[in-house]
Amino acid sequence: MSPGVYLLNRDASPQFHVPILVRVIRELTDRHPPYGWTWIDCYQLDRHGDATEKRQLFVMPEGIRPVRVAPVPYPARRAPARTSR
Repeated sequence: MSPGVYLLNRDASPQFHVPILVRVIRELTDRHPPYGWTWIDCYQLDRHGDATEKRQLFVMPEGIRPVRVAPVPYPARRAPARTSR
């Protein structure tokens, strides 16, 4: 499995009934999971594409989907200014 950003949903594992985005760092090849499964070292991403938590996850590589996440500049993340009346 290549490093990159992926969508994990039920196709990757039943634990992802709510899909999440992750940035995969590496596949953990020193573990010996059942056939068709693997362990990954990754960061869970928020809606802006920023890492929020480091995780090690048990997934089916055939079920993960690569995605492109465009970076959101910090000024664009702020809420619009409120006008006073």
